[in-house]
Amino acid sequence: MNIILLGAPGSGKGTQAAFLIEQHGLTHLSTGDMLRAEIAADSELGRQAKSIMDSGALVSDDIVIAMIAARLSEKGALFDGFPRTIAQAEALDKLLAGRGSQIDCVIELQVDNEEIVKRMLARGRSDDNEETIRNRLAVFEAQTKPLIAYYQAQGKLRSIDGSGELDAIRARIEAAL
Repeated sequence: MNIILLGAPGSGKGTQAAFLIEQHGLTHLSTGDMLRAEIAADSELGRQAKSIMDSGALVSDDIVIAMIAARLSEKGALFDGFPRTIAQAEALDKLLAGRGSQIDCVIELQVDNEEIVKRMLARGRSDDNEETIRNRLAVFEAQTKPLIAYYQAQGKLRSIDGSGELDAIRARIEAAL
């Protein structure tokens, strides 16, 4: 089973990702974690990514897809933070199809923006001020809307209420799978 987990910053993706990985034995594919690991390992890929990121640019789709391809496993994957664009989604579809696989389900965790602001401010991280949080939410929404439409058109999107008690959210996710 291959699952994509979408949700705004502060929507609870990390918490739900851990649950899904444990529950279904999936490989966790987080592009952010992968990039940080490559940079820490000082690999060729890491050096390329670091120079791109240091300049303020986004790491190219080719680099991100190469990282994903190298880590795909037969047992299925939970994609976290990827894809972010239609081009990435199409490249992922092609990559999986080449392995006789596909995305089975896209879980979109929906949480009200005011709730997200409250959650993120409560975390107490230095970069989590209200203005920054609202900007990140706006960027996420603009970036993700086309992706949501893409997966909705394929009949794979499951929008889940990400607010409330953890057990209730998990039950809604399991029911959607």
